[in-house]
Amino acid sequence: RLEEFLKKEVDLELSTLPDFEERVIDVSEVEQLMNSINAIPAPCAPMINPQAPNAATGTSLRVCWGLFSDDTVECYQLCYKPVSNERHSDEQAEHTLKVKETYCTITDLLPNTQYEFWVSALNASGISPPSERAVYVTAPSPPTIKNKKIRSCENAALVCWESRDVNPVDSYTVEL
Repeated sequence: RLEEFLKKEVDLELSTLPDFEERVIDVSEVEQLMNSINAIPAPCAPMINPQAPNAATGTSLRVCWGLFSDDTVECYQLCYKPVSNERHSDEQAEHTLKVKETYCTITDLLPNTQYEFWVSALNASGISPPSERAVYVTAPSPPTIKNKKIRSCENAALVCWESRDVNPVDSYTVEL
């Protein structure tokens, strides 16, 4: 029977044209719902830690921070600037670093200088609000001993030095 059917010529022309309605289907609500299911929320603001002991040298600072929640974070944006009483100073320029960890060591800083730091967390959904700002201080540069003013006797020694720091130093430790 199949052989007989295939030998016949079949007229595939339709007698009437199909009447299709043009319908525009709005899938924006479904798309939004699907995106909200797969999307992760933007992270919460990180918490910057206060300066730890021994976290500074004359030219570097180690800054640490953390998160309160289990947010998904791709990287952090660490911002800092020197603290100055002058309002419009070239040294007031803000610096921004992208960091993968929850800590960073910043180098090439000025000795005995205060720096203000804040950090934000980033993921695919966006950026968090910035953390509170924290002030860190670099260590003072070592003083210069005035060799020509050194005096000594059997039971005493007089040693004079001068500081190269712009900001005043709180105290000095002399080791013998």
